[in-house]
Amino acid sequence: MSSLLRFKMVDAAINHTAVEVKAPEGRPSDYFGKRVFGRAAMRKYLNKATYDALVDTMENGTPLTREVADGIAAGMRQWALEHGADHYTHWFQPLTGGTAEKHDAFADPDGLGGVLEEFSGKLLVQQEPDASSFPNGGIRNTFEARGYSAWDPTSPAFIVDTTLCIPTVFIAYTGEALDYKVPLLRSISAVNKAATEVCHYFDKNVQRVISYLGWEQEYFLVDESLWAVRPDLMLTGRTLMGHESAKNQQLEDHYFGAIPTRVMAFMKDLEYECLKLGIPVKTRHNEVAPNQFELAPVYEEANLANDHNQLLMTVMDKIARRHKFRVLLHEKPFKGINGSGKHNNWSLGTDTGVNLLGPGKTASENLQFITFLVNAISAVHKHNGLLKAAIMSATNAHRLGANEAPPAIISTFLGTQVSAVLDKLAASKGDDAIRFDAKNVFKMSGISHIPTLLLDNTDRNRTSPFAFTGNRFEFRAVGSSDNCAEAMIVLNAAMAHELAEFKQNVDAKIEAGMKKEKAIYEVLKQMIKACKAIRFDGNGYSDEWKAEAKRRGLDCETSTPRIFDRYLDRDAVRMFGDMGVLSEVELQARTEVKWETYTKKIQIEGRVLGDLAMNHIVPIASKYEALLLDKVYKMSQIPGLNASADIELIKKIQYHTAEIQRLTAGMVDARKVANRIEDQREKAIAYHDTVAACFDEIRRHIDKLEEIVDDQMWPLPKYRELLFLR
Repeated sequence: MSSLLRFKMVDAAINHTAVEVKAPEGRPSDYFGKRVFGRAAMRKYLNKATYDALVDTMENGTPLTREVADGIAAGMRQWALEHGADHYTHWFQPLTGGTAEKHDAFADPDGLGGVLEEFSGKLLVQQEPDASSFPNGGIRNTFEARGYSAWDPTSPAFIVDTTLCIPTVFIAYTGEALDYKVPLLRSISAVNKAATEVCHYFDKNVQRVISYLGWEQEYFLVDESLWAVRPDLMLTGRTLMGHESAKNQQLEDHYFGAIPTRVMAFMKDLEYECLKLGIPVKTRHNEVAPNQFELAPVYEEANLANDHNQLLMTVMDKIARRHKFRVLLHEKPFKGINGSGKHNNWSLGTDTGVNLLGPGKTASENLQFITFLVNAISAVHKHNGLLKAAIMSATNAHRLGANEAPPAIISTFLGTQVSAVLDKLAASKGDDAIRFDAKNVFKMSGISHIPTLLLDNTDRNRTSPFAFTGNRFEFRAVGSSDNCAEAMIVLNAAMAHELAEFKQNVDAKIEAGMKKEKAIYEVLKQMIKACKAIRFDGNGYSDEWKAEAKRRGLDCETSTPRIFDRYLDRDAVRMFGDMGVLSEVELQARTEVKWETYTKKIQIEGRVLGDLAMNHIVPIASKYEALLLDKVYKMSQIPGLNASADIELIKKIQYHTAEIQRLTAGMVDARKVANRIEDQREKAIAYHDTVAACFDEIRRHIDKLEEIVDDQMWPLPKYRELLFLR
């Protein structure tokens, strides 16, 4: 019966055709941000005083008065109603990794048999969703439900379908952050303050430093019909079993290839929707693996960019269903082919228009560039384990360390030119090594090209998890399903802490009588020497690097639950606390959530694998074995026939089914033991060491059976069907 269902769904997938997608009227500039309450809409629907007050809040963090909030709410409601909205929601990002929303209607009964469409400043600014029903790491008890969501004015409201979505923060009744946005905003504020103060060494006109993010979203598309008959894909986001297709990505013919017709229709639909929602999508293409694709926008301010990525992941799912696809955001949905990441391109820029990680043309510009570059490298060196913890999860663990993704060791790649500059600077001695000529052009012995330092033109190192790419750093280790905020929180906080320490050290030398430029160089030289261990330009996949990284003192831990420990290291707690990004209570809670989430995901995978193994695979294998046994018996009745080949198949089926049963029983027992552990960290470790450790071996035997059992009987869609029917 199950095999019949498989072929029925394969037939359905083959017959799915491209959905006709009608382009919006006009050029993209005509409908970009059409469903966003951005500045153009604000100017139209708010009076000048209210608009100016809101802009002041957005740019300078000035608190909103109740009167101003009421004025904004009235204008926002009018705009939303005119654009077809009939409900509103506070849209926030709890520690589930996704987004949350509770819809309320604009219309309220007026007590006279009619309704009033009201939306006050109070409802705009603050609401009280249940804080105990979301992961909170023990901050809230089940009987303590109250939490607050509060509007984030720096991220504009938008309309999805008929609902006005208001981006908000989410905090506990006692004030602790229960989401990703609060610490992200704190980290952005911290790096702004620290970086602005360092910028004043070079330009007193700088008033603000902005953290920028440009993400690259990779994903797989699978036909909805086939997805529906793969319980593992449906419940875990990945295939827990499945033999490799004879053809996958070995011909390297998918990357940047012609986009399939059905997929192109989906991409067009998605792109139109993104542009209406103000997401500045720029690039779309086939990725390396079959049925794998990528979408990337123009970089934006980090908070807005992160909101846009969270919104995108929701919109992708909705539009994929319209096209009879399912989006897979799991980092490793298919064994044997490339997984999916979400490269985070991070940079810092001033309100005067200067990219602080971009080389300049003057001496002062390049000194500023080297200052911020070295501080970034030093921050990554000091907190390499913490950065790994920020991107680690039960799902991303499958991708990291494989020979297609950044290794589970954080290092930086700078390229030959920038590396040479830093090495020369670190090795320079005496006052004459650093000087300025009559035209204020920076000179340094042995380095004639610094005044016109070019964007790095060396080859990119795709094995580096944190690579400098000419005017930004590309954090390649972030997983495709991740909330980018996690990586940005750690990166911005660590950078802020490093810049604050740098300024303190430079100021101390200046107060001791050293000239500013000389003081900056002396501190930079010390930092370059101290963080040299994090710089690596070679093959991050090699075993030699693993050994070398350990010798250098870098964090080489590969166990996901143990990697989370880095959040509670003394240096991490101090750094987050000093920068006002996360308190020790908040860090403990978040780590608790991470351990709990890891356990639950492995638990679900174990249950699904056990069910599929015992209720789908073993019965089908046994049925095929029975057919072979019947055949062998009948052959034995006819002299001269040789049934040895069939007997060998029977023996193989016997062996693999017996091993599946034995290993599955062992996995279930291990789960029972682990479930009795109360401490969340110890339980997560037990699940990692004893439960998840069974998965690959069980899978190996199932995949061997897939090669043996009659294709007409096999119950689950195979890799060739999942990856090539589109």
